[in-house]
Amino acid sequence: MPSNNPGGSSSGSAVAVAAKLVNFALGTDSIGCVRIPAAYCGVLGYRPSHGAVSVTGVLPNCQSLDTVGWFARDPFILNRVGHVLLKLNSVAPRRARRILFAEDLFEFSKLPKQRTLHVLSKVVKSLSGYQGPEVISLGQYIASNVPSLKGYCEMSTNFKSGTETLKALSAIMVLLQRYEFKANHEEWVKSVKPKLGPDASYHVHAAIDTDYQNIKTLYKVRAEMREALQTLLKGDGLLVFPTVADSPLKRNSKRSLSSELFERAVILSSISSLSGCCQATIPLGKQDDYPSSISFSACHGADKFLLDTILDMYSSLQEQDNIIADSPLLADTNGDLDTSELLKEKGNAAFKRKEWNKAVSYYSEAIKLNGTNATYYSNRAAAYLELGCFQKAEEDCSKTISLEKKNVKAYLRRGTARESLLRYKEAAEDFRHALVLEPQNKVAGGAEKRLRKLMG
Repeated sequence: MPSNNPGGSSSGSAVAVAAKLVNFALGTDSIGCVRIPAAYCGVLGYRPSHGAVSVTGVLPNCQSLDTVGWFARDPFILNRVGHVLLKLNSVAPRRARRILFAEDLFEFSKLPKQRTLHVLSKVVKSLSGYQGPEVISLGQYIASNVPSLKGYCEMSTNFKSGTETLKALSAIMVLLQRYEFKANHEEWVKSVKPKLGPDASYHVHAAIDTDYQNIKTLYKVRAEMREALQTLLKGDGLLVFPTVADSPLKRNSKRSLSSELFERAVILSSISSLSGCCQATIPLGKQDDYPSSISFSACHGADKFLLDTILDMYSSLQEQDNIIADSPLLADTNGDLDTSELLKEKGNAAFKRKEWNKAVSYYSEAIKLNGTNATYYSNRAAAYLELGCFQKAEEDCSKTISLEKKNVKAYLRRGTARESLLRYKEAAEDFRHALVLEPQNKVAGGAEKRLRKLMG
């Protein structure tokens, strides 16, 4: 996206790969400066296990987090570059793979959670040796397995939820990065007084001006985080989560990277940065016309396992994502809604626009996926009433009542359908039943009186 900021200090390398000027390029990543540009530019990006690639000759930013990563245009090049830089054996026994889907991390991103889970499920079923995806709450797992983080949270924020745990984890990562940056560069910054852009200037001076306390806690959290992720992922686990939180900012925009945007971004990058795990960024279609991506992370030292997994899964991931993108009913499956719920919401929207036939179509698709949800039948009955399809409306209401005996709307709608079919006695019974369930219901009361007069 030429009009947008490509993100991160290694974004020049990402742009060169995206523009097809080179097949691959190197970059450095401490708190996301390979992963975020890769996501924004729609290319593959790789942050290796901490310490796996030598940083000799690289100007240090934060030794506890610094890595040398790389970008590539396709998974074969990504894999080959990794084998060279990491000095990997070309042959290794194939291992089973467990896919762990960190659903809570999707709360910090615009990446559609249910759509991504659907794609992963399809891919896992199509490949041999894969298990899952198993849905987990990573924040809650970290809260239970990184005890030093709890001590930090008690001083700074509420530790009751996984969300607060993730926020505290990212805050510790930023503090650690700033502390070591200050140790490395304070003298130079104060003597040279470099002219920097507003965002860079803010972060540099935040690092230099902060008075750091409880430094041992930062390093203890880092050590416990690595152990916790090693235990979770072992040798066969792959953690799946969004790479970035938000769409890239416009170039030359007056809107800077706000504290809220920065906080969401570093929450997602803190998982691999603090644990030292390896992480691959994989392009996966588009979201709101911007490149979209997903990340896979494996335990520290499992770089070959992760690189080989990406090579194995990449084409299937793209294929399944394209299938969903080409389906108008599934393309924007989002958030906590499963596909049938999304279809219901589409039906509701069409109903409000008075597009009755479209509404019926959406509700029918939802029923095909989940035939035991009473609301789908009841809503379709409402659309049928608007179309004058009274018998179909009656049938849907009867189905609704068989699934949910106290559904007042179903009795009201069936009563309306039966009245239109001139079956006044049955209609009156439906309205009376609605009044038993809701004695103050004015619609049912008025209809029951009207029918008594008609039959009287």
